Amino acid sequence: MSGLLIITGASAGIGAATARMAVFSGWSRVIVHYGKDLDGANETASVVESMGGQAYVMAADLTKPKQIEKMFAKISDLKPGPIGLVNNAGIVAPKAGIADLTPERVAQVMGTNVLGAIEVARQTVLLMRGWGNGGSIVNVSSAAARLGSANEYIDYAASKGALDTFTLGLADELAPEGIRGNAIRPGLIETGIHGKGGQPDRLDRLGATPPLGRPGTADECAEAILWLLSERASYCTRSILDVSGGR
Repeated sequence: MSGLLIITGASAGIGAATARMAVFSGWSRVIVHYGKDLDGANETASVVESMGGQAYVMAADLTKPKQIEKMFAKISDLKPGPIGLVNNAGIVAPKAGIADLTPERVAQVMGTNVLGAIEVARQTVLLMRGWGNGGSIVNVSSAAARLGSANEYIDYAASKGALDTFTLGLADELAPEGIRGNAIRPGLIETGIHGKGGQPDRLDRLGATPPLGRPGTADECAEAILWLLSERASYCTRSILDVSGGR
């Protein structure tokens, strides 16, 4: 598949892994979005280009719609083609119980994980319609949407539950246009998000608890994402795929 793949949060973790593997799945051009980590985004872009692809590093604070709009204005200047979106960017706040979920904290989590993701999807759909080449969207949810993450990150879990529901409605709405919408729900994955949530040892404590007996990798999530984006999954839409080792 030749086309343009937009990946939010591509400076690290699952987003970076997906970008690194994208060229092998036929995506010749990759938008490497980042929020704060320019060095990580540049590193991801250099790998994409070493594989023979074209990488475009773009910054946007996903809690600010105007910044998302400006990013997509730049993207719209590129040569039209089929579009893929990996709606991956997300944040988690430090481990906390319900009493510590201040309005400010919840607004920050929801602002990126829900409002930002919806606006990115909206801008992508407008671009797909403008270019007339269709495309595919994969939202990156979390097994937390099913599990609830009690005493840890129930605000994060709620944000991912919202993303699951958004995926279902988006898929139904876009199916008549030939645009597919799916999601993956990663489980305990070896990325830096655990440290950002104040629990750098989380995988040491929980990594062996899934039925498969180990944590997953960002590359394993990327494989699932790229499959859902591809024509190999041409009859899959409205699907939410658990990548959680059975957890």
